[in-house]
Formats: sequence, structure tokens, C-alpha cells
Amino acid sequence: MGATLSNLRTHALSLLRIFTGLLFLEHGTGKFFGFPAVEMFKGFDVTPSLSPLWFSGVLEIVGGLFLILGLFTRPVAFIMSGFMAAAYFMVHEPKDFFPVRNGGELAILFCFVCLYLVASGAGAWSIDHALGKEK
Repeated sequence: MGATLSNLRTHALSLLRIFTGLLFLEHGTGKFFGFPAVEMFKGFDVTPSLSPLWFSGVLEIVGGLFLILGLFTRPVAFIMSGFMAAAYFMVHEPKDFFPVRNGGELAILFCFVCLYLVASGAGAWSIDHALGKEK
């Protein structure tokens, strides 16, 4: 059974990368387009230009798309990991030390999933793999 599951490893990695990218994309579109509607952004008609919220939305949309496609996966995942670490310490950690109480679990999880993608690459279903950047 271990050998069978090992053969699926690169496909599972691709699924992890794709769904991580989709979640980032969803956060960015919520900030810019109000879809999906997010309670904390309902007061905004438009995300204020060049605000920290605007920059985070840009990173989430662009980074999410690159991760979905598996294009430049390692450098994009590295940037997104740092972005999530910064988001955690700037937004969540000042509220409370414990992530379950400060709402920062998702930022921490994103940070470490992206670090895993930096180390592991894009997986079989990616542009990086198709271009020969991943073996």
C-alpha cells in the first residue's frame, strides 16, 4: 500500500498547490470584488487604493493564480509564505498570543503550506513541470 500511495505523492502535491491557490484567490476577490461576500469587507464599496488591504488583495489574486497554474511555484510560494507570516504578526498576534483566540490559524497554515511548496515544488500538474523546471 505504501508504494501505491507514494506513486500518488506528486498528484497530491498538485492538489494541495491548486487548492491553496484557490483559497488565496478567493480572499483576494473578496477584497476587490466583494465576491464571495466577506463580513469584514461589507463596509467597503472599493478597497482603498495602495492601502495594506489593497496590497494584500493584489498578492492574494496574483499569487493565487500563479499557484493554481503551477507557474514559478517555488518563488511565488516563498513570497506568499512571508506574506502570511507578516499578516499573522501584524494583524492577528497583537490581538492575543494564542492563534485559536486571535483568528490567525489560517495565516499560520498558509505560511507553512507555502513553505512546503517551496521545498517540494509544484507537482505533476503544473506549468513548471510541463516546462521541465520540475522533475
